[in-house]
Amino acid sequence: MDFDRRTLIAGSLAAGALSKGLITSAAAQTAPPGSPGALPPGLPQPTETIDLWPKGAPGMPRTPLTEKFDERSTDALITDRAVYGITRPRMAVFRPDRPNGAAVMITPGGGYKWIVVDKEGYEMARWLTARGFTAFVLFYRLPGDGWASGPDTPLADAQRAIRLIRHRARDFAIDPERVAAMGFSAGGHVCADLAARFSANVYAPVDAADKLSAKPLCAAPMYPVVSMDAAIAHAGSRGLLLGPSPTPALEAAHSPDRNVPADAPPHFLAHAEDDATVPVENTLRLRAALKARGVPVETHLFANGGHGFGLRRAIGKPAEVWPDLWRNWARTVGLG
Repeated sequence: MDFDRRTLIAGSLAAGALSKGLITSAAAQTAPPGSPGALPPGLPQPTETIDLWPKGAPGMPRTPLTEKFDERSTDALITDRAVYGITRPRMAVFRPDRPNGAAVMITPGGGYKWIVVDKEGYEMARWLTARGFTAFVLFYRLPGDGWASGPDTPLADAQRAIRLIRHRARDFAIDPERVAAMGFSAGGHVCADLAARFSANVYAPVDAADKLSAKPLCAAPMYPVVSMDAAIAHAGSRGLLLGPSPTPALEAAHSPDRNVPADAPPHFLAHAEDDATVPVENTLRLRAALKARGVPVETHLFANGGHGFGLRRAIGKPAEVWPDLWRNWARTVGLG
């Protein structure tokens, strides 16, 4: 879907006005997670959020959850927040000054125990908006918290998020066809699962947005948790997603490499071979599955980088180039 010049200019003006406090966002609902008050100067923080579920998330746990966050950084100029117990899944919105018409939904990691806010969320969103992309950082529900949908809980939120972005495309001056997914570590599992099971029926439709496709234009699972095979799985993510003793069928159902459809979107994969937390075999299995189904895939393996390098931990390492590699690749698949 194409947008005319007037639409793009209007979207850009709205974004600029929002950033200057001239517009009170109608979309701002539940506050962004992990907002402790004083924050480092010069780092834009989101002022706009989109709640995923208008009447509350379905399948609330029997034991009430309380959302909380920890600030794990001891440096006053660097934040490293982690959010637990998400009860109101939502997207934090980052608008560029000059939208390029494309959007990226980001799913940060955290081993399905928590969701990191900064390192794999807001930092990446700022990088994207500086280059014209509208970024949506998704704070999804955690599968070990007792939600009725169990291991499908993060996928339900990811599907709903993509559909909402498309449904509100004009509000953000984006082309609804140019919506990508990017995820890190356990958030990489959410991303890869979405790219494999975008059409799976994992929640009951709630409004018109759910008539839209949840298939991203392209997907970038970064150093992702992929396989639930105990031999290479990240044990913490596997346990919280599937429980202590999953059946082989349950393992297969939630291993994206074993569920790749022929119409899966193009993938960009990156992993460090010295990753001691999520073995690189996870990415290799996903790549092999994509190749076997004829799905376009670009893969970058770095000798050094460890796990969770994101942006800040990649500085000074070969992996530092990965965002530019992703952007160049994104142009080739029509994201821009």
